[in-house]
Amino acid sequence: MNPKRLELSPEEMREIGYRVIDLLVGHFQELPHKSVTRKEDRMTLEKHFREPIPIDGVNPLELLDRLEKDVFSRIMHLDHPRFFAFVPSPNNFIGVMADALVSGFNIFSGTWLESSGPAQIELVTLEWLCRACGLPESAGGIFVSGGSVANITALAVARQQKLKGHMQGAMVYGSDQTHSSIERGMRILGFQEQQFRKIACDKSYCLDLSALQKAVQADRAAKRKPFCVVANAGTTNTGAIDPLPAIADFCCQEGLWLHVDGAYGAAAALCERGQELLQGLGRADSLTLDPHKWLFQPYEIGCVLVRHEQWLRQTFHILPAYLADAESKAGEVNFCDRGIQLTRGFRALKLWLSLKAFGKVAFEKALHHGFEMAEAAEEFIGQLSDWEIMTPAQLGIITFRYAPAGMAEEKINTLNHGLIEKMIADGFAMLSSTVLRGRTVLRMCTINPRSTREDIQVTITRLDEMAKELNE
Repeated sequence: MNPKRLELSPEEMREIGYRVIDLLVGHFQELPHKSVTRKEDRMTLEKHFREPIPIDGVNPLELLDRLEKDVFSRIMHLDHPRFFAFVPSPNNFIGVMADALVSGFNIFSGTWLESSGPAQIELVTLEWLCRACGLPESAGGIFVSGGSVANITALAVARQQKLKGHMQGAMVYGSDQTHSSIERGMRILGFQEQQFRKIACDKSYCLDLSALQKAVQADRAAKRKPFCVVANAGTTNTGAIDPLPAIADFCCQEGLWLHVDGAYGAAAALCERGQELLQGLGRADSLTLDPHKWLFQPYEIGCVLVRHEQWLRQTFHILPAYLADAESKAGEVNFCDRGIQLTRGFRALKLWLSLKAFGKVAFEKALHHGFEMAEAAEEFIGQLSDWEIMTPAQLGIITFRYAPAGMAEEKINTLNHGLIEKMIADGFAMLSSTVLRGRTVLRMCTINPRSTREDIQVTITRLDEMAKELNE
């Protein structure tokens, strides 16, 4: 080791590297047998970690042991086969190794000059997603950190193309199931809260087209400027898909930008069943999806696609003097001209490498599995007394609640919320709760391809036992 130069010998690097690989292999191998959840209190962690920077270095192998014992043991495993809360991130080892390579080679993926090979991989991978989603040859995109940044990127493009920066009175429309990142993105972009028109969803938790039409007409009559509709390709709450073809027709007639938030569900377009459900997806002006969700990649990789790739450059391109040497020439792409970041990592590699290594058929089967496991959950819940299915299995999500006959709504809500707390403490499995029309419900997202019918069944059985205990 040469601390002065922050260097290790080849032998030391190999020893540390092998230890890291052993940790990762052990994680993947042992994961189904681990507790899904382990949350530590802040005071305990302060005692473990509150210390000054050491004057002299600590043996890296000792630090890895400490990480294994005190850090990696205190996380919720979102890749666990019995993690059904929020949206799981069931990554794969190829993607993990891709991230290691990207970090090791320290790739700056902002300009063609500095990363022509990585840029070409990103272009190809984006094209795969454009074709899968039905977007035209003119489409293009960029990989970002996740759905939140993808949505703000898309909104910035919509603002530039439709408003040319003039935001006074401009209106955005979406259902009351629209993800909070849309409102956060609008706030960051300088829109006021009242410029997002939140429309009550229909009985299926989809955007109500009739209500949308009336809202747009009312705003035009009031001299406001409707310019963008946000449709959902799989809501976070229930997996509902808004009526995309009808919304696209309406947006075309009214000259409105159609942004489809498919951060959760758009990836399903890579399989036949998803394509059937997501008809109209390719008519979006902009579309977001998160490969770190239903395309089985490690965090962080989100994606924004637009109908005409030049829209991104028109929105984000700025050429300062210090980047003159990196200005793209004919046929070259500087991804710093397509989004918020100048300095950005090579996110595309993990998705490209995973798709190449496993192949399209394997991904299709993994996607289909997510549908089937939600339907299995619906089947098992239907066999129990005192349980009520709130929304059926759709796009890998089902919602339900424990609701014994005669129990007051307030008590039902309290009991179901208490079930989540009990599950966190138990650690065997993890679901999350949400609220649908004032009712607290449990929500199960089953997209992990390593989850089995047995995982689903034992989780629901255990949940039923916990509910009865709480109700005693």
